Amino acid sequence: VQLVESGGGLVQPGGSLRLSCVLSGLFMSYGTIAWFRQAPGKEREGVSCMTSGDSPPHYSDSAKGRFTMSRDNAKNTAHLQITNLDPEDTAVYYCARASPFGTPCPLAPDVYNSWGQGTQVTVSS
Repeated sequence: VQLVESGGGLVQPGGSLRLSCVLSGLFMSYGTIAWFRQAPGKEREGVSCMTSGDSPPHYSDSAKGRFTMSRDNAKNTAHLQITNLDPEDTAVYYCARASPFGTPCPLAPDVYNSWGQGTQVTVSS
């Protein structure tokens, strides 16, 4: 199982980014996919997740409103759209996969057993 994130970069406050996560080795339609982020000096934080069914994404309280997660099973790809970026959003963003869970899917890092290498998002003027 391999997860590869892309789409990070340097963006000005108020800007937007769309992160992508490509899964290989397993079908994305089977399993739970999640996005996490880790800012310097802080613990890894769950942002959003999606189960293998048709349930909508589940978001952390801090992610509601500006983060939109989607999944394209045909391309084995998940996306995280972030709008109105703030310097507090600066972090390494990771996608992760776990076995199927019920709803809401978990945002605890320790239940996910496959991780990507992360993509850096820096919000600065």
